[in-house]
Amino acid sequence: MKTQLKLTPKKVINTLGFVTVLMITTLMFNPVYGQTEEANSTEVQQNERIVKGIITNDEGPVESASITLKGSKVGTVSNSKGEFTFPQALKTGDVLLINYLGYETIAVKIKDDTTFIRPVLSEDLIEFVGALNSNKPYKSKRSN
Repeated sequence: MKTQLKLTPKKVINTLGFVTVLMITTLMFNPVYGQTEEANSTEVQQNERIVKGIITNDEGPVESASITLKGSKVGTVSNSKGEFTFPQALKTGDVLLINYLGYETIAVKIKDDTTFIRPVLSEDLIEFVGALNSNKPYKSKRSN
């Protein structure tokens, strides 16, 4: 027993209308991605570079000094010889912040020809706020 499906013009229009609305809705809520202009590889190499360096103080190389890119969470630390290689290619104008406990923070601005830096850390004076009041002798609240 074969059944035959009969489409009336009204059903065809309703079906096409539903499919059209479904397609418009799908396209409307789909994100649209713009294209960016690709730069030549030589142009990227000229604008971005990997920076290496050695961090020292008056006594020699500084181990575990922190090197971060200003305004981001990207960074690295120096090894036992004070050497580091920054993990991200840097552009002209980026600023590296170099800090180590007990020393002043150094800001190094990347220039057109910067590929290797040798910052020298200088000691920072750390002051504690307030002092103990030793003028008052200890008095017990106990009564004999």
